[in-house]
Amino acid sequence: MKYFRIPVVGLLGATLLLTGIQAASAHEAPGGAQAPLRTLADRADLRIGTAVDMAALADDTTYRRTTGREFNSVTAENVMKWEVVEPARGTYDWSGADALVRFARDRGQVVRGHTLVWHSQLPGWLTSGVADGSIDAAELRGILRKHVTTEVKRYRGQIQQWDVVNEVFEEDGSLRDSIWLQKLGLSYIADAFRWAHAADPKAKLFLNDYNVEGINAKSTAYYDLAKRLRAEGVPVQGFGAQGHLAIQYGFPGDVAANLDRFAKLGMQTAFTEVDVRMILPVDEEKPATQAAYFRGLLDACLGTRSCKSFTVWGFTDKYSWVPGVFEGQGAATLMDEGFGVKPAWGAVREGLAAGR
Repeated sequence: MKYFRIPVVGLLGATLLLTGIQAASAHEAPGGAQAPLRTLADRADLRIGTAVDMAALADDTTYRRTTGREFNSVTAENVMKWEVVEPARGTYDWSGADALVRFARDRGQVVRGHTLVWHSQLPGWLTSGVADGSIDAAELRGILRKHVTTEVKRYRGQIQQWDVVNEVFEEDGSLRDSIWLQKLGLSYIADAFRWAHAADPKAKLFLNDYNVEGINAKSTAYYDLAKRLRAEGVPVQGFGAQGHLAIQYGFPGDVAANLDRFAKLGMQTAFTEVDVRMILPVDEEKPATQAAYFRGLLDACLGTRSCKSFTVWGFTDKYSWVPGVFEGQGAATLMDEGFGVKPAWGAVREGLAAGR
């Protein structure tokens, strides 16, 4: 997950005008007399979402309260992934996913389903069976069809958007050499969308990946794929740019133009997993740069009518995935470990208030 350096003077200059107000409230709890983020997002005709850590939701009152108050969309961080929902073949565990759907329903939130087909976080019985040859290509296709159909049907009418196929291209635009491509060929992508659509015709079905926020070889590969599949009648309805950025690599170029070209195909667009990490320790300048990056993605979304949702991948550093994956990096979310808001929170708030 790397970006080349691209000048961001204009973006930073515009956003730094906000930081005086943001800094003054950096350690105040959100909410109170202020309207929640979700209220501002409603006015802007946008879903503002967060990935949800279900253990934190159960055990941390502040996390639970903030999740319900500030966001009108939620995504399962892990509990809808295949290794969780079918840990043993034919044995399902829907408890975490069901709990999230109930939580969202009770709070008037929509749910993004994440993710149906991915090369990672697959159940061990599946990967070992493919590896030792006990699951051949024909059986694997049937297993994939059953998985997609079973999960989507279970939540039919309860999921607004599904990340159907996740992270299928490499940085140079070549197809990822996953077990799906190796055993089933390229047709697995179209098949997955058709199966998901048959299981829930009303859910919007997305391609999803990282490092595709701007125009580059990888996002162009997705554009070409989406254009071809849609011409063939495959129900590819959305393009999700994850938005895992890092301030040391510069802001991606041509974000608005990238969203616009997918919109011209008749597709919805979304930012699906936004966070902005930095090399630790935090200093006085890094939070302002981070705020500019969050605002840059949000403004691109708000400026594109097809962009219907903006989801952060967790909202507090207390539960962020970043330090466990990127050594020496972190502080990637809108709030610190004590739930104090950062300049990035203020930047998102200001952007939502400005609207479309």
